[in-house]
Amino acid sequence: MVALPETVAGFDRARTDAQSTGAWGDPAAVVLRCGVDVPGPTTEHCVNANGVDWIAMEEGENWRLTSYGRDPAVEVLFDASRAASSSVMVDLASAVERIPAERECTAQPDATQAPIPSTNG
Repeated sequence: MVALPETVAGFDRARTDAQSTGAWGDPAAVVLRCGVDVPGPTTEHCVNANGVDWIAMEEGENWRLTSYGRDPAVEVLFDASRAASSSVMVDLASAVERIPAERECTAQPDATQAPIPSTNG
C-alpha cells in the first residue's frame, strides 16, 4: 500500500478510511482494494501491462481489473468514461509488481499496445 502512486490516470490520490484501499479522483474515478480473493484459472480476458497480468471485465460504465497470479490479489474498479484502462494498469503496475508473481496468463495482449476489447460486441 505504501508503494501506491500519487496519481493514476491523471487523478490525484484521495484519502481513504478503509484499510488496504486506495482511491484517485474527487469523486473517485479509480478505487483499489488489496487482499481480494485470488482468481484461479479463467477464460476471462487477461492482459499484461508493464509485467503485471490483469483479468479485465467490463461492467457497464465501469471496469473491474483483478491482478492475476499474485497472492494477495489486487482489485481495481474504475469509471471507463473518466480513466483509460491502459493508464490505470500502467500507473499501478510498479506497486502491484511488488507482490511476487506465481502464475501468468497465457497468450495475453500487452495493454500498452492494444486496447482492451469490449465484451458488448
